[in-house]
Amino acid sequence: MRTGCEMKYRPLGNTGMNVSEISFGTWAIGGSWGRTDDAESLNALARAIDAGVNFFDTADVYGDGHAEELLGKAVKGRDDIYIATKFCRAADIHDPAVYTYESVRKFCEASLKRLGRDRIDLYQVHCPPTDIIRRGEVFGVLDRLREEGLIREYGVSVESVEEGLIALQYPNVKALQVIFNVFRQKPAEELFPKAHAQGVGILARVSLASGLLTGKFTEQTTFEPDDHRRFNRNGEAFNVGETFAGLPFETGVRLSRELAWIGEGRGSMAAAAIRWILDNPHISCVIPGFKTVSQVEANLAAADVPPFTEAEQARLREFYELQVREHIRGPY
Repeated sequence: MRTGCEMKYRPLGNTGMNVSEISFGTWAIGGSWGRTDDAESLNALARAIDAGVNFFDTADVYGDGHAEELLGKAVKGRDDIYIATKFCRAADIHDPAVYTYESVRKFCEASLKRLGRDRIDLYQVHCPPTDIIRRGEVFGVLDRLREEGLIREYGVSVESVEEGLIALQYPNVKALQVIFNVFRQKPAEELFPKAHAQGVGILARVSLASGLLTGKFTEQTTFEPDDHRRFNRNGEAFNVGETFAGLPFETGVRLSRELAWIGEGRGSMAAAAIRWILDNPHISCVIPGFKTVSQVEANLAAADVPPFTEAEQARLREFYELQVREHIRGPY
């Protein structure tokens, strides 16, 4: 069991919500990460809550709503826990009709029902095409839902720095969810400082690069057919960046071996990888996934490990620039 420091909390931009710096994403317990066990998922959620986690990220397409239902059971009656969910990918994300008031309200009401809530704390557009963000009509729709009290605040889950910068042009976008880890450092260059200056919160996803940054994989590691690390390895189903942070698997395994040193004195490579994200002052919270109580414990351990020194930060920056960046596929 985790011992040591108490959970720390950070402002989610200027939303007025203070969120646990280590929070959790629920894609894995919903599906697309191999076998799941609902009882174990609920136990894991309870462990996270017991440790002080007060923010969970989900989406209507995680297990076709199953992740939302599990989360609803876990936080029933707890108005001190914030829930972020997402919409649009249950339909054709390229169809402008998906982003109309009538359509978004239906998505929203369905999520509220599954979550057992009257209001969504953070409602996010779920990795829409760049042109949808640029046109901005969906944000007017979300303004209306906020006025009606169905959502507290809204944000965008983006695939690239360009999309994040476009979203920042809309003043009521209060949070950006981005892929950010030791293998994907680009957002820290321009996007994070601009978001911080505007009071926009940052949620860091794919924090362990789909498990690469645990250091547990070899080139021979295999995954189940219903695991995105198998069926989306090269971006066959959705953006390649969501799987292994856009790296070819074998390349990612090789690079992860070269990063084994980060775990020295920090308990594990996974804890160190999350610690590195938390060391960035612009991060509101990191949202690693989980399927078991032990995975929750392992991720929570990152709060207690030593931060990276300036020399270590410089070493990791050089590693990214010289050895990683050229191998990343997809828009980022």
